[in-house]
Amino acid sequence: MTVERLRAHYGFTRTPFGRDLAPSMLFAGRGHKEAVARIGWLIGEAALGVLTGEVGAGKTVAARAGVAALDNSRHTVVYLPNPAIGARGLHMHLVAALGATPRFHTASLIGQSADLLAAEHDERNKNVVLVVDEAHLLTGDQLEQLRLLTNSDMDARSPLACLLVGQPTLRRRLKLGHLAALDQRIALRYHLAGMDLGETVGYVKHHLQLAGRSDPLFSDDAVALIHQTARGVPRAVNNLAVQALIAAYVDGKGIVDESSAKAAVTEVTSE
Repeated sequence: MTVERLRAHYGFTRTPFGRDLAPSMLFAGRGHKEAVARIGWLIGEAALGVLTGEVGAGKTVAARAGVAALDNSRHTVVYLPNPAIGARGLHMHLVAALGATPRFHTASLIGQSADLLAAEHDERNKNVVLVVDEAHLLTGDQLEQLRLLTNSDMDARSPLACLLVGQPTLRRRLKLGHLAALDQRIALRYHLAGMDLGETVGYVKHHLQLAGRSDPLFSDDAVALIHQTARGVPRAVNNLAVQALIAAYVDGKGIVDESSAKAAVTEVTSE
């Protein structure tokens, strides 16, 4: 089976449930809208925030949507997809993103990143937004460096807005005693939960419409089973929905019924 045959079978104009969507095409459930709104507030306040959620809950999607509408003439967005680069690597990434060549000695490098942040704000009138993904992987040293970066003018203001995006373990780590100074700086804490059944129904419908199908392609029982198995987690819904489409195609069906969804559940959960 090829993707082209699957598309032709269902009359899709594009493969549904993919990740390559523009921010304006994303499904906006209640949790997603709340996360995006809070991220907007965080950026406006140049504060430090934490966005958590289970694997596949849509944290990165929400962060991407939160910065998508920013005015590039007033904001500089720095995105760190994987923080497993050490404390020095954190400063190097920031310095390079701000257009400079990182200095060799660590002490000088730390000062360089602070100077560049100040220059971005004071000379270019731009606000830096640092988004750290997979932030549950940050080391204690890296977290301390982030705390120091958010401190400026004797604690009167922060030179950047910083959003830490990670799994629920991140919130628990920040409550540890030795991170109290950082924890006290956090102005935003939001946990992105899974979708409820109604949202999953809307989510599936939304992605099918993007693919060119506005009619009911999944039966109610099929969507309910997918939702229950995925616990409303968008990435899991995507995986199950695609497998259910394949199962229905193999059986020559025009719609995805409960038996196709069951086949998808068996396929995905047995991996």
